Amino acid sequence: MGALTDLIYGGANAVAGLTEGAVDNAVIKCGADAPLAFPDTAYFLPTIYAATGVKVKTVGDLTACVGVLKSLITNKDDLGDALNAGLATAVGAEILEALKYLPGGNPYENEGGIGFVPDKVIRSLGVPLVTGDIPGVAVVLGEAADAKNVAEIIKDYQTKGLLTFLIGNVIDQAAAEGVKMGLDYRVVPLGHDVTAVTHVVTVAIRAALIFGAIQPGDLAGLLAYTKERVPAFVNAFGALNEVIVAAGAGAIALGFPVIVDSDLGDIQVPGALVSVTDYAETSKTSLELRNIKVKAKNIDIPVGFASAFEGEIIKKADTQVEFYSGKNLTAELVVQRDIKEIEDGKITVIGPDIDGADFVELPLATFVEVAGAKMQADFEPVIERKIHHWFNYVDGIMHTGQRNLFRLRVSKEAYAAGLRLKDLGTVIYHEIMDEFDSVVDRCQVTLYTETAAVQKILDEEAMPRYKARDDRLAAMTDESVDTFYTCTLCQSFAPSHACVITPERLGLCGAVSWLDAKATRELTPAGPCQPIKKEGLIDEKKGAFTAVNDAVNAASHGATTSVTLYSILEDPMTSCGCFECICGIIPEAKGVLVVNREYVGLTPSGMTFGELASMTGGGVQTPGFMGHGRHFIASKKFAAAEGGPVRIVWMPKELKDDVRERLDKSVKEMYGVENFTDKIADETIATDSETLLAYLEKVGHPALGLDDIM
Repeated sequence: MGALTDLIYGGANAVAGLTEGAVDNAVIKCGADAPLAFPDTAYFLPTIYAATGVKVKTVGDLTACVGVLKSLITNKDDLGDALNAGLATAVGAEILEALKYLPGGNPYENEGGIGFVPDKVIRSLGVPLVTGDIPGVAVVLGEAADAKNVAEIIKDYQTKGLLTFLIGNVIDQAAAEGVKMGLDYRVVPLGHDVTAVTHVVTVAIRAALIFGAIQPGDLAGLLAYTKERVPAFVNAFGALNEVIVAAGAGAIALGFPVIVDSDLGDIQVPGALVSVTDYAETSKTSLELRNIKVKAKNIDIPVGFASAFEGEIIKKADTQVEFYSGKNLTAELVVQRDIKEIEDGKITVIGPDIDGADFVELPLATFVEVAGAKMQADFEPVIERKIHHWFNYVDGIMHTGQRNLFRLRVSKEAYAAGLRLKDLGTVIYHEIMDEFDSVVDRCQVTLYTETAAVQKILDEEAMPRYKARDDRLAAMTDESVDTFYTCTLCQSFAPSHACVITPERLGLCGAVSWLDAKATRELTPAGPCQPIKKEGLIDEKKGAFTAVNDAVNAASHGATTSVTLYSILEDPMTSCGCFECICGIIPEAKGVLVVNREYVGLTPSGMTFGELASMTGGGVQTPGFMGHGRHFIASKKFAAAEGGPVRIVWMPKELKDDVRERLDKSVKEMYGVENFTDKIADETIATDSETLLAYLEKVGHPALGLDDIM
């Protein structure tokens, strides 16, 4: 063990020396009062903040941090103490990386990496992490002896859906071997310096702060959370020096095993530091060490299929064929049939395939017929919405929109690999029978590319069904059903959080509707969505029920004992951290603001989205502030106990434009106010309270005529 601890301490001392010198130079060059921060985060320097509670805001704040860093390096021949030295290395790396951002800007702009990962990206990854679409996190660093070997390992992680961070020359090696990289592909190059590993560390640490409600300064709680709930590991390629070993010790302290491609002999630590010299075994061993289970997706198509390809953007110049409702007729429809009407596994293409010239434009109707003893008409749109995701999982396909309004592009690269329309049918059939096998016994898929045939599908099948569904959903209110549902999907990251899903209130992630929850319950009876009988009314206006309280108390393991469904001031619903929006009260305006996670500026509360989110995530109740989905903004149940959506006084312009039509309709029906959204301020009008109030008075915002909100 002495040889290993010697390496760790050697690297930790080297990083400590570099850090101390860099801080001293920064104080001299920029001054102790120079502001210091990573971009787009509410967590200061996250490692230091989470471990100690210290909010580093200036260069001068780092001097004391260096002292703490050095105190962790005891040079004792004990692995536990050596791992503390590894944490010190992580702190030093964080400081060195933060100093790169002086005096501002992005030092990685032209370096082939992204550097620091903003809070909003971590929040956006919350849903795929808890659903298992991202089953784990791989950190690949160093430089392999053979670029092809490391590229194959990265591609394997990509096809399995893992989020993979690259550090060092493996970035160049992966690029040379044609690995598709970027956040959209879940293969993220961070930087070439080994200190860039801190940007992975801060992702894990902020996950603990954002989702786990770990309090800054609770180092033991932080380490327990990252070990138990962040499924990450490290692959280190090439020669190991002291600094890399010390950085690896920091990863091990967080609970992330390190797998190296060199023979470490007797200095291996079972389950934590392991040698794997056979590259064919690297991926398998890494996943097993972190107990990451990947459900194989073996679909017989000529290109890759994985959730990692979901964010792929295909430019028109790279497109072989496009199906676009702006140019041709389109439709996507799933319908329930009698089982005798369906030939299971039948996939038919009626009309021309995508063969042809360099660029082809065609109509497309994707018509899916399903049958099953437990199948219900309510499940049709649930399955139908999944087509968007399944098509996007195909490497070389970009899909946006749904129903009769969508755009689907197939890249020239995918076409050259042999992808054709029948493969799209194969994907749909495979995924329906995989994900919905408890309700679907048979499935057949027909793809129409003839205009007359698509028109017939639209006229006779699609449009009547779309209208019938819309009419039913429009009539579906919380009062019209006798059952709500819990959703505890996010408990793998936020163990004390539970959503309550109602017809008028989707999950705060925006991804789970009442129909989705109902379908999930049918598909997995013991799963995350459990029924709540709407019983024991306590307060109709606030949406308080004894049955809801009992369900939330049980689902949150006693962390939350009472929840109101329609109030943001009294026992509001908890938030996990992956919410699409936050609402918060503006008492002086007698209203609330709503801000979405994509907005990075200041709000009239004086806080950014990230700062507001730091108060509301992790499964805690924060009266006056609440996370929620975009769709909830226009709901008549939004802040109903406080007066409803008419209380909204400020939103970012992008969000305001997105919800305008539905919000205007709701407010007109409820209060008789025309064009209500025009009375809501945005960042082009006001980002401070005084200017906001002046605008609200100028336009006569109805909230000003209501009672005080508190």
